[in-house]
Amino acid sequence: MRAVDTNVLVRLITRDDPKQVHAAEAFVEKGAWVSHLVLAETTWVLSAAYNLEDAGIAKAVDMLLNHTSLTMQDADVVVEALAHYRRRPSLGFSDCLVLEIARKAGHLPLGTFDKTLARVEGTERL
Repeated sequence: MRAVDTNVLVRLITRDDPKQVHAAEAFVEKGAWVSHLVLAETTWVLSAAYNLEDAGIAKAVDMLLNHTSLTMQDADVVVEALAHYRRRPSLGFSDCLVLEIARKAGHLPLGTFDKTLARVEGTERL
């Protein structure tokens, strides 16, 4: 299966460059894999470059999870990370994803200096 980079997902979500949107859609229509890293980068770009609010980021991640041609790395992990993020958007999607990756791998607690993240089950504030 093919894989996609961050900018392909950004085009699919923002649809801000018709030529690149067409190319992105054509590339993924045969199926494409999305890594955790690319997903995390995508949420950062949507926030930092496109000023997307938390609800918009959650909607974008949900859209990617439900896209018929995309296969998310450990989709179950992404679903759990998205649930955490929707409950507590102040955590940021990337931190939610890091926690759920660690949880699935059986490597808890997740050590953190982040006061907000440290309030979530499975973490330990350092």
